[in-house]
Order: sequence, then structure tokens, then C-alpha cells
Amino acid sequence: MNESAQPLSAQLAVSDFELFGVSAQFAQDRDQLDARWKDLQREAHPDKFASQGTAAQRVAMQWSVRINEAYQRLKDPMRRAAYLCELGGAPIQAENNTAMPAAFLMQHMEWREAMDDATDPDALEALMDEVQQAQKNALLQCAQLIDTAHDLPAAVQQVRGLMFIEKFLHDIETRIDQLDAS
Repeated sequence: MNESAQPLSAQLAVSDFELFGVSAQFAQDRDQLDARWKDLQREAHPDKFASQGTAAQRVAMQWSVRINEAYQRLKDPMRRAAYLCELGGAPIQAENNTAMPAAFLMQHMEWREAMDDATDPDALEALMDEVQQAQKNALLQCAQLIDTAHDLPAAVQQVRGLMFIEKFLHDIETRIDQLDAS
């Protein structure tokens, strides 16, 4: 937000990666993102603009919101992968396209049956471990597809799978809570 920087409207239009000064790639250093977020927030804090009036404070608030939105996208691997796909012209379109490979759907059905059949938290914890490992593997595959192979259409498929996995992990947690409550 300093005067030597480009105008705010131009800063708001840059990608999240440009805003944070990092390479547009899947692999990111979380500590670097955290430190940059803190620096940007300090720079844009509305209190720094109190003497410049309400208009300047309002712009600083918009800037702060933009910084937070970018940070949320960049720090979350699945959201970062989806964002990279979209920046590269391969939108996820999860609402319109839910097609998944048959093998993935079969695995998901097996997990769902295992969750439905589970009668104790230990069985659900074991299932959660298995699904979390699948999630880690899918994230590694995303990294390879985006950063190495530059195959964004295939990465889109991985991101859609990650969305299914993330929702299913939430479902397992809900089921564990239900069993613990009874």
C-alpha cells in the first residue's frame, strides 16, 4: 500500500501468487506464505490509514479482505490446485461436471459401505486413516500433474477427486461424533 507501489486497482487485479510474491506452482512453502501474509496484513491494516480519512480506511479494508482471500486459497493445497487449474484455463466446474473414473467411484462406494457398517469409533478411525492416505496420494499426484507434467486437464480430475475425499472425511468425522454421543 505504499506510494511507490502500483495503484491499488492494479494490485487487486494480480493473481494470488503475484500478490504474495511466490511462483505460480502447486508446491509452496507454508512458512513463507504465513510470513508474507503477516507482512501484507501489516502493510494494509486500516489503522495505518486513520489519519487519511474514511475513504482510505475503506480501501485498506478492501485490500485486507483481498489479502485474506488470497491467503486462504494459497495455504490450502486443494484450493491452490483448483486455482492453478483455473488460472491455466482448465476450470474445475465441480457443480456441472461430477464425472469420475469408475475405479475412483468403486473405491468411494467401498469406503461409504465401510463407514455405514462401522459400529465403533476405532473402525471409523482406521477408515479415516486409509482415506487420509488416499488424500495425501492425490495431493502428491496433483503436484506432479501441475508442476512437472503441466497436465491441467488431468489435474482437474484429481482436484474433483480431492473434493469427494474431503467431503467424505467430513462425513466420517460426523459419524464418529454420532457414535461418541450415543
